[in-house]
Amino acid sequence: MTDSIARPGKIIAIHLSYASRADQRGRRPAHPSYFFKVASSIAPSGGTVERPAGTELLAFEGEIALIIGTPARHVRIEDAWSHVASVTAANDLGLYDLRANDKGSNVRSKGGDGYTPLGPRLIDARAIDPTGIRVRTWVNGELRQDDTSDGLIFPLAQFVADLSQHFTLETGDVILTGTPAGSSVIVPGDVVEIEVDAPDAPGAPTSGRLVTTVTQGDVPFDETLGSMPAVDDVQRTEAWGSAEAAGLLPSAPTGTVLSPELRAKLEAAPTAGLSAQLRKLGINACIIDGVHAAQPGMTLVGTAKTLRFVPGREDLFKTHGGGYNAQKRAFDTVCEGEVIVIEARGESGSGTLGDIMALRAQARGAAGIVTDGGVRDYDTVVEIGLPVFSRGAHPAVLGRKHVPWEYDVAVACGGTTVEPGDIIVGDGDGVIVIPAALAEQVADAALAQETEDAWIAARVAEGYGLDGLFPMNAEWRAKYEGSRP
Repeated sequence: MTDSIARPGKIIAIHLSYASRADQRGRRPAHPSYFFKVASSIAPSGGTVERPAGTELLAFEGEIALIIGTPARHVRIEDAWSHVASVTAANDLGLYDLRANDKGSNVRSKGGDGYTPLGPRLIDARAIDPTGIRVRTWVNGELRQDDTSDGLIFPLAQFVADLSQHFTLETGDVILTGTPAGSSVIVPGDVVEIEVDAPDAPGAPTSGRLVTTVTQGDVPFDETLGSMPAVDDVQRTEAWGSAEAAGLLPSAPTGTVLSPELRAKLEAAPTAGLSAQLRKLGINACIIDGVHAAQPGMTLVGTAKTLRFVPGREDLFKTHGGGYNAQKRAFDTVCEGEVIVIEARGESGSGTLGDIMALRAQARGAAGIVTDGGVRDYDTVVEIGLPVFSRGAHPAVLGRKHVPWEYDVAVACGGTTVEPGDIIVGDGDGVIVIPAALAEQVADAALAQETEDAWIAARVAEGYGLDGLFPMNAEWRAKYEGSRP
């Protein structure tokens, strides 16, 4: 640390204090409530924090930290600020996987080694207005939190005065004053930066940026010693900040919603005819190569929801393969009528989904799945009945060849670019991709061509030769037009 911050005797943290956070959680406390953090959780700027093995919900909380200067016992609120020596940045890290079992005490969920980074510099509390202190948090360079002490439900001085009613606040004690809206989950590899400043004070004093990098732990908890990490949708919602951010609400379709009329046209048109019409419009790169239906006669029509895997790498799978990863999020948020399109780089030496994922997609109303990789639990997936097009069966788990990386982005599946919202059509000939803006035009043209081809086929069956009939010359064209109702 740039300034010397002595190891405190006590660290007291506030549960819920900002109006923005209270509004986010749908509850506003009438009075402050507190919990203690252990002194061994203190960490300097520039350090690391470990997400324990087998957990998924490590969350950051950018906060203003108050450091007590002179002891305070039974002080009045108007005198309380004079007992604060310094202000600095803090990260009140918490592991929501253990939160439910702590029932508000947060002993384990907030007490881990490195779970209270402080610093790097101290701001003289006497030189700033306690209502004009700002706290901001960045994750991987993206601003996630931006609020001021004026947004607190309770003034900073009230925390000091209130706590002094119950015990003596001693020199060096730290009060963590709560976090505003924007706190969320971080994963190994993320870099969190927190800055506290007083932009309107003379010289605009600042704590500088408190930097913490998340790493992945490899030592699991021992189930014989205590309760184990466990998560549910409540903890996911609170850790991520909202049900939507946690991927627990039905998301809006990622692209065009097919009307029943357009869907019916696309279901009636073969992929061969649709691809021929796209070719006439100058689009040849529309076929997802190398994928086949899980069983004969299977067809598929829907809008694309995309999922991207990157090549397997052990360290990346540790950071991105576990927990509520991109694959689970994609399958949990697919909407009715959407097709999950997976980029697996044509690598079929590992499964890209199995029966559980297929069941989840079916329950969400997905129209099907297309992957240019393999499928585990192949026979069971076939029995589920959801249309699946893939490169075939493979027994290996995802991590053998793939890391789930991101979803709802442009992907390359079977050598073809697929954007969220593109139209996906599959049948016995394969799978094609149709830009949504062209779908109606292409479907109408393909169906018209089917009608024409059926008329030609009937003439061939009658014994006519192909020359001039297929394709039709002017004479045959006139006969065709004359036969139409």
